[in-house]
Amino acid sequence: MATAPAGSAAWAPEGAVRSVGTAVEQRPELFAAAVVVGLVLVALAVLALRRFRRHPGERLRRTLAEHDSVAILMHPDPDPDAMGSALGLAHLADTVGTETRLCYPGEIRRHENRAFRTVLDLDFERVTEAAELFGEAVVVVDHDEPRGFEGAETVEPLAVVDHHPGDGVGTAFTDVRDGYGACATIVTEYLRGVGMTPDGEGDARLPAGVASALLYGIQTDTTYLSRGCSAAEFDCCEFLFPAIDGDVLDRIANPPVDSETLDVKARAIRERTVRMPFVVSDVGTVSNVDTVPQAAEELLRLEGATAVVVFGEKDGVYHLSGRSRDDRVHMGHALELAVAELIDAGAGGHARMGGGQVPDDGVAPPELADRLFTAMNGEEA
Repeated sequence: MATAPAGSAAWAPEGAVRSVGTAVEQRPELFAAAVVVGLVLVALAVLALRRFRRHPGERLRRTLAEHDSVAILMHPDPDPDAMGSALGLAHLADTVGTETRLCYPGEIRRHENRAFRTVLDLDFERVTEAAELFGEAVVVVDHDEPRGFEGAETVEPLAVVDHHPGDGVGTAFTDVRDGYGACATIVTEYLRGVGMTPDGEGDARLPAGVASALLYGIQTDTTYLSRGCSAAEFDCCEFLFPAIDGDVLDRIANPPVDSETLDVKARAIRERTVRMPFVVSDVGTVSNVDTVPQAAEELLRLEGATAVVVFGEKDGVYHLSGRSRDDRVHMGHALELAVAELIDAGAGGHARMGGGQVPDDGVAPPELADRLFTAMNGEEA
């Protein structure tokens, strides 16, 4: 058999080994340094891979553990999804010894939301200005940017946990999943991801109050798992169910209803304008704006209606609330489109529900109703 001539490719590996050996003999300190650098790079790569693969619940818990205390900030007039999510995050923080304040701007007005707070005996603190959060790490939950209080734009959140579309980010942690039906679903996955279970021991046990709050938050934001759900909502409800307190849920879900709520619902039905399959209703002046979304929920039950908007006036502002079960009508986009050209107006929301506010000196009720019908038809107002 013929042998390869010296210097050919067949002899390259042997030549390379000799070259490396010579280099090591001549400059051993360079070789040692190269080995150290290589090992460091490998270690960093392993750490980065582990961090990337770590469950988001564990990543958030480690972030919380770096602080003695944090403020968990809900949006103005928090609903059960926001409140349940805040309570779940507070429990996650408690497992690493981090103290929490559950904060909100605005007011808690809706009777169901007040019952949620009272029955679960939740200690919430109302904030009116950014100075009340000064020097404190802030976790924003169920919205992505602080709002509703003086200086809100100056607050830089440590973490953001939300299920609404948006651009807000946390300096250390951001988890926004707009494909989920409820923020409480995300928080439930955090608790489950760090090993908590209904029958766990110590820090691994999921308390009944937390489980009940999270389950009710999921139910209300998805209209009892009938609208805007992902598979995660069903999975998390199954996980939470063994730990819930049925009496607590019943007391929250069925509080006494005040007379104004019933009256506004009646006016929404009586004053409705129908252009099937869409319905718009002006309920006039209201003292509690939370009666407006409740009236919208009631009106959507009208046979043949697939999308509805109810609006009522308080303190010179029309408060809009819309609901949709029509795949052609993204309610958040429709409301945004309807008020786009009105001064100082704003609106938005999900595919199935949305809300907005419009100054009453910029548009008359009949014109506003026309704009809403036009937008639900997918046209510009």
